Amino acid sequence: MKKPDTMQNPSDYIKEHIRTVENWPQQGIMFRDITPLLQNPKVFRVLIDMFVHRYMDAKLDMIAGLDARGFIIGSVVAYELNLGFVPIRKKGKLPFTTVSEQYELEYGSATVELHTDACKAGDRVVLIDDLIATGGTMMAGRKLLERLGATVVEGAVIVDLPELGGSELIKASGLPLYTVCNFDGH
Repeated sequence: MKKPDTMQNPSDYIKEHIRTVENWPQQGIMFRDITPLLQNPKVFRVLIDMFVHRYMDAKLDMIAGLDARGFIIGSVVAYELNLGFVPIRKKGKLPFTTVSEQYELEYGSATVELHTDACKAGDRVVLIDDLIATGGTMMAGRKLLERLGATVVEGAVIVDLPELGGSELIKASGLPLYTVCNFDGH
């Protein structure tokens, strides 16, 4: 007999609400879609509470979110913690002076940007995204924040795809990484 939701491990509860879409955006990719968990207010609340409880006593100055699903989670967590939110966007989306960083994806390359006044030296920041695959996006975001003098306290994601090596890359770089759940395979 399955445990009632209130008794279930929160990480397992979140994982059950992530949909796998095969061969998207290209053949061979197993896309982990978080939209079902966002559509369910109870599941979304459990997820946000996991992050809020983790960081409520961390003495943070900001939450940074990676384009685009990191915006969804990061902005809500920032609001709940009464912190500012910093969007790290895809190239060409920010209207002010920016710094940029190019990185490799599991199926191509991309560039992210950050406003030059997004944070200041000494700011303590948690960097949030929906998932970690090869680690390129999170490493690029970290480099941008550190270039502006911020201290990235931890990276945080909903989903880890450990077979792609990103979580090990992040940890090996010295950045602590918090993951809610993981999926084997791509």
